[in-house]
Amino acid sequence: MISEIYDVIVVGAGHAGCEAAAAAANLGSKTLLVTMNMQTIGQMSCNPAMGGIAKGQIVREIDAMGGYSGIIADKSAIQFKMLNLSKGPAMWSPRTQNDRMLFAEEWRLALENTPNLDFFQDMVKQLIVENNKVTGVITSLGIEVKGKSVVLTNGTFLNGLIHVGDKQLGGGRMGEPRAFGITEQLVSLGFEAGRMKTGTPPRVDGRSLDYSKMEEQKGDENPQKFSYLDTPKLTKQLSCHIVYTNETVHDILREGFDRSPMFNGTIQSLGPRYCPSIEDKINRFAERNRHQLFVEPEGWRTVEIYVNGFSSSLPEDVQIKAMKHIPGFENVKVFRPGYAIEYDYFPPTQLKHTLETKLIDNLYFAGQINGTTGYEEAAGQGLMAGINAHNKVHEKDEFILNRDEAYIGVLIDDLITKGTEEPYRMFTSRAEYRLLLRQDNADIRLTEKAYQLGLAKEERLKKVEAKISDSQSLEEFLRETSLKPGMINPILESIESNPVDQAYRAAQILTRPNMTLHKLDEIEAIKEFSSQYSDEVREQAEINIKYRGYIEKEKENVAKLNRLENIKIPEDFDYSKLSSLSTEAKQKMTNVRPKTIAQAGRISGVSPSDINVLLVYLGR
Repeated sequence: MISEIYDVIVVGAGHAGCEAAAAAANLGSKTLLVTMNMQTIGQMSCNPAMGGIAKGQIVREIDAMGGYSGIIADKSAIQFKMLNLSKGPAMWSPRTQNDRMLFAEEWRLALENTPNLDFFQDMVKQLIVENNKVTGVITSLGIEVKGKSVVLTNGTFLNGLIHVGDKQLGGGRMGEPRAFGITEQLVSLGFEAGRMKTGTPPRVDGRSLDYSKMEEQKGDENPQKFSYLDTPKLTKQLSCHIVYTNETVHDILREGFDRSPMFNGTIQSLGPRYCPSIEDKINRFAERNRHQLFVEPEGWRTVEIYVNGFSSSLPEDVQIKAMKHIPGFENVKVFRPGYAIEYDYFPPTQLKHTLETKLIDNLYFAGQINGTTGYEEAAGQGLMAGINAHNKVHEKDEFILNRDEAYIGVLIDDLITKGTEEPYRMFTSRAEYRLLLRQDNADIRLTEKAYQLGLAKEERLKKVEAKISDSQSLEEFLRETSLKPGMINPILESIESNPVDQAYRAAQILTRPNMTLHKLDEIEAIKEFSSQYSDEVREQAEINIKYRGYIEKEKENVAKLNRLENIKIPEDFDYSKLSSLSTEAKQKMTNVRPKTIAQAGRISGVSPSDINVLLVYLGR
């Protein structure tokens, strides 16, 4: 039925699959996106939001690379907030609340307008593998599709099992069938597989809630956006609300523990540590008499509400009974209860940094199949898998982002090097060079790389070059402009900073705590020059001046580490012949096959003395 031989076949149309398909197609590969349901392309399976702490940086990186997630998030946003503004710029993280239906619609429209991309609705049940190389897929209808590479982005669908109390349903999402066949085949080919768990909260009827009993959470007064392109800015926003559970709610939930699959042994796989279910929270943190919930709208024109923080696999009657004791939820009507879902994943130490599997050539994994959780982590992997699948079949160099270049690089290196036994979620603390990997400079870090790849268009590159030029011009002006005490001291007094008795450069004054470029604009000469630049350029210049010393120090640390990144380890290196290596180091490095000394040092269980042994042997 399908006679064409595709360069890249992407299996699954969630966040990872959509980005993988878009990247491969935009680079020029003839691409096929196979999904079980064309109506759920780009579906937000869990909360209707993009970004957040560290995740927002990933979305900005995807956008800087020419991916679609930031553009789609902007087009479907109903609220924008920049998180962690009370901390340093390394911690600032953009987040949007999104219209769930509009988000999926925008993804589908974007993909349908992408050249080189075909679609097919069916379940892939088997890979075609010849001589340890993937050559296509077979669908549940028995249709064989030939392909030079395959990217698996199966999400929670591989042998998915849904739990609501003592009820179990086979499915990859509530109301959608699970996928089967692929896990069993991969295991037979020598892959190691495991099980993970995730969960989702109830969805309720917003008309049945009393918002007067809740704390309103408005969006930012001057909302930004994700994309560095000219996507629309929000002119109106919907509010979220905060409310808290109480002891009565907890007591009711405890009554259902004996029917909870989490506590009666039905679920044995690990769920996300940093996004626990409500029953897990009240069990693990028994000393706390309340837990915070976010009441989030699902879109502009729907009354459906997402109860963030109330994920649960308890029986539906227990969930509903407990919710009725949350302030404002006394008359709540439930659209669908929360549930847990178990699914297959493959420990990611079985992958190369390109996300190609070590066992089967031209086969790539991206998203939850690698043990991650979150739309953003999945999308970042999908982008990289799509790029590398394209490059491999067109005999181009592999494309890898290092830990000092992107959060995406940290994410993939963590997965490949350390593996994960619980759903992996990105945090700013996972990045040792987070001051370099800020959300504001993702375009400066990555767009030129993407342009060289052929993924980012010239329009993007010109915008970045203009931003760099403008911010340098503004920085130079602030470093050269001298300000007399009479001009500076009134401003210093307003922020309770010590006055000066001589002239200072504007840049020196800007480095003071609580001083901002906006405050310096009270000086007419500063305002006259700086007001010609965009907020984005002003922010860039201010950060570069205020944190110059820290940034330079971090760059020095990167240079030191990169010396170890440049010491390559032969791919077929036999660790067993080094008697001075610890047994654990031999086992771990044989399994992971690190490409460099620096990567070897990041493997759990490999000690500094093991690294020294390797350095001596390699002649260093």
